[in-house]
Amino acid sequence: MANLDVIDALNEIARQKNLSREFVIETLKQGLLQACKKKFGTADNITVDVEDDSGEIGIFARRTVVETVEDPALQINPADAADYIDRPKPGDEVDVIIPFEEFGRLAIQQTKQILFQRVREAEREQVFQDFSTQLGEIITGTVQQINRGDILVNLGRTEAVLPFREQIRSERYQQGRTVRACVIDVVKTIKGPQVILSRSHPDFLRKLFAQEVPEIRDGLVEIKAVARDAGERAKVAVYTKDPKIDAVGACVGVKGVRVQAVVRELSGEKIDIIFWSPDPATFVVRALSPAKDLEAFADEAEQKMLVICPDLMNSKAIGKRGENVRLASKLTGWRINVINETEYQSRLAAVESQLTLDELDVSDKVKAKLAEAGLETLTKVIEAGQEKLTELPGIGDKTAERILSQAIEIKDGRLMKLLDQPREKPKDAEGGDEQPAAAPAEEAAPPAVPVAEEGAEPIGPDAEEKVAGEDPAPEEDETPGDVAEGGDGDSEK
Repeated sequence: MANLDVIDALNEIARQKNLSREFVIETLKQGLLQACKKKFGTADNITVDVEDDSGEIGIFARRTVVETVEDPALQINPADAADYIDRPKPGDEVDVIIPFEEFGRLAIQQTKQILFQRVREAEREQVFQDFSTQLGEIITGTVQQINRGDILVNLGRTEAVLPFREQIRSERYQQGRTVRACVIDVVKTIKGPQVILSRSHPDFLRKLFAQEVPEIRDGLVEIKAVARDAGERAKVAVYTKDPKIDAVGACVGVKGVRVQAVVRELSGEKIDIIFWSPDPATFVVRALSPAKDLEAFADEAEQKMLVICPDLMNSKAIGKRGENVRLASKLTGWRINVINETEYQSRLAAVESQLTLDELDVSDKVKAKLAEAGLETLTKVIEAGQEKLTELPGIGDKTAERILSQAIEIKDGRLMKLLDQPREKPKDAEGGDEQPAAAPAEEAAPPAVPVAEEGAEPIGPDAEEKVAGEDPAPEEDETPGDVAEGGDGDSEK
């Protein structure tokens, strides 16, 4: 059968389904072989050829010449074989042309069904593979349907779902509206691959910055960590190895144009940008901005961080309903407990009064010498230092070093227990909501609308921390958004 329309139809199927032309032709061959098997009982001796240029489809059955035909599907008599070869004799093999008319209407319909079924399966597999390679990437689609809070998004080749839990709560969606989101998963279902989208995932914020900041795309600036209360506030830690590059400033952009583009996409979500540090204590202090003048003590074994802040900075460090400390905990991966200076000094005095020489693992003779020298508490031993300890009779360098290390370890251990002690919950700056002392990432309180701090100052020598979330009209030399106060040299947006 010669028909150029066949080739055109196969080419159109391949184009629409994003499949290779060779695959579609091979699928047609398989469908015709299935039709032959249904008609003749076997297709082992049948071949199907499709000419690329002419569209000619040929179906050939290889049959053996025999005097008496017992199986017409596999055998042929010499008289019929003479139409194909000269002087046929028993044992010869002949390729017999099978006309389409022999198949009948049902067989042709079956071939069509097989063709479309396999093309559909291949299309689904291709969609699954394509979107599986786009995990974490941003794609654009159109809102097609809203069903019980979930958004069905038309991506052209397939449909995706934006679940309610992955949406920004303050946003409202309408049919026909264009929506951007990142791919967080692709799952196989009975109806085909299901693409799961998210606008609340940290990767969405990462990719938005990558689109807006060339330094991130080029690898000059790296986003180390992201923590979000979607639609309300986010913290982003950035880093660069190049001392000539201002990582925070690159993300802010001239007059804040880069970060404001991200903020607009996230429906006004405030973004704090800080400079990442390999030192956990420094990183935590920066993450707690806009609070500043903080001091942190780390318990690396327990991944806990005790942060001491000035009394006036307590509400800023914790944030409304614990939002600031909760996001800082998510960003750094440390469990953070914030206490004010007054409470810290009160507890420190209580702890120091209990740090007697009996805590030391040394001989009574050495303890007596320390007491005689007026060093009757571990705090005084630490303040004396190794040099003064070695001045005492009978205490050499090694003994002094051991005494000092023990005293410091015991004192630090007692102080870190402050993390597990309950404390009075202060009122926030607004004067109403109680705020938790610690907000680990896994025990986060419900998100709340953040309160931007006004009149705050840059935080530290490394970089200014900038807070972006509003679209004011900045002065020539100002960064848009609120400028937050903070700990050790970071920039928040």
